[in-house]
Amino acid sequence: MSAGARRRSTAAVKDALRELRNQLSLLNHQVSAQLALKDVDLDCLELIARHGPLSPSALARRAGLHPATMTGILDRLQKGGWIVRERDPEAADRRSVAVRAVRGRNAELFRLYAGMNTAMDELCAGYTEDELALIAGFLRRTTSAGHDATGALSGG
Repeated sequence: MSAGARRRSTAAVKDALRELRNQLSLLNHQVSAQLALKDVDLDCLELIARHGPLSPSALARRAGLHPATMTGILDRLQKGGWIVRERDPEAADRRSVAVRAVRGRNAELFRLYAGMNTAMDELCAGYTEDELALIAGFLRRTTSAGHDATGALSGG
């Protein structure tokens, strides 16, 4: 592949990723609105569900948010019945709390994402296992690059 063709292909991948990010942002905005949550609340709920239970400070670091901002988000999520705050039995400080997602609420999220999940299943059915492994690897490395870039911007 020539250098020019390589640059064009790389630019096409970056452009497609930007379009994907925008579309997923729009989807998440619609899901947030259906659940009467802010977009950032949904983002934090996803982090808690995937990586929790987490301390509020660990969640703030993962989300790249100020701890005071995180307090408001957690208050809204707890009021909505999405999370619970529990004493962290493994913490040295007995006042420490851990935040975990309420499992019973998952059905609402699954219902709202069902159309996208079905579309992804159909899309993936058109690829071989090797192709899917390649795509998954690319997406993991892209996520890692995004994590690193976010950390560099937030000073962390």
